[in-house]
Amino acid sequence: MSIEARFAGTLGAFSLDVALDLSGTGITGLFGPSGCGKTTLLRCLAGLIRMPGGVLRVGDDIWQDGSIFLPPHRREVGYVFQDARLFAHLSVRENLRFGLRRAHERRISEADVIDILSLVPLLGRHPGKLSGGERQRVAIGRALLAQPRLMLMDEPLAALDRAAAHQILPKLREISAAFGVPVIHVAHDMAELERIADFLVLMRQDGRVAASGPLAGMLTDLSLPIALRQEAAVVLDFCTGAYDETYGLTECKLPDLILTIPGRLGPPGSMVRLRILASDVSVAKTQSRDSSILNILPARILEAEVAQGAHIRLVLGVGEAPVRLLCAITRKSWDTLGIRPGDAVFAQIKAVALAEAR
Repeated sequence: MSIEARFAGTLGAFSLDVALDLSGTGITGLFGPSGCGKTTLLRCLAGLIRMPGGVLRVGDDIWQDGSIFLPPHRREVGYVFQDARLFAHLSVRENLRFGLRRAHERRISEADVIDILSLVPLLGRHPGKLSGGERQRVAIGRALLAQPRLMLMDEPLAALDRAAAHQILPKLREISAAFGVPVIHVAHDMAELERIADFLVLMRQDGRVAASGPLAGMLTDLSLPIALRQEAAVVLDFCTGAYDETYGLTECKLPDLILTIPGRLGPPGSMVRLRILASDVSVAKTQSRDSSILNILPARILEAEVAQGAHIRLVLGVGEAPVRLLCAITRKSWDTLGIRPGDAVFAQIKAVALAEAR
């Protein structure tokens, strides 16, 4: 299934001009500055705003074009807002079952939703007795039980503290994989999208799309501002290997790449997502034999951003594929090492710096 969305028009002083062809699988992150139209786009997708001349096709079905406009209640959409918007007079179980009242069919079971979102202890309670994170888990469950073909999430974690948000983020990836529902997720924090997204749409302040594509490629595109941020990073999905009981280290494997990571990241064969900051990657012309750094990998400089300033951003290729890493170094290091795109180097990543982004 694919999703085609075309919306162009003016709402008051704001203009939106978006043309997207999205995957019908996985999680698409929607990112851009405040006021760029992220929420407006979601509301157009949900049918809450009617943009004249807009087009929306979901799979083989037309939800909107020049002659058709399905109202919100006829669009198979699950919408999760910043605030949970639960019914205060209903229990958690009753709130969940309200979602079933909107369903055209029963593809997603109540039991599966309760299980994956860990809602069993909450079922008899009312929203007033729940934490913010618990309320959002219930809101997500209610939206899923409406049996959506498309999930829209408008900064659902923005009002939560870091601990609560980090508990919910892995659930979002599980939901997308388990139920096969495509998700469009708006966030103001790129690190949040790096933890969960498969695809990324970058919007500009003027309501247009700056770029879109698979997350991995977008993060290492030096023509985009996200690759030049101080906190720029790549994310890699690894398979866990052996766990070293003596030193508490886990091997994480890609076909041409093995990294050593602190901590037990699950049984061998588990899939984990690792976020590697550009500032945690350094380069050397020769391989150190007496370094504390555990991850030293043969690499090649694929690209370099050599704008004026103290810092230079490199894209490194590791392995035959290659896997692309970002590296941040100073202009002085660049000149001292005398390196250039195409040169062979060694990428160095401190094991303690690697943060699991699962």
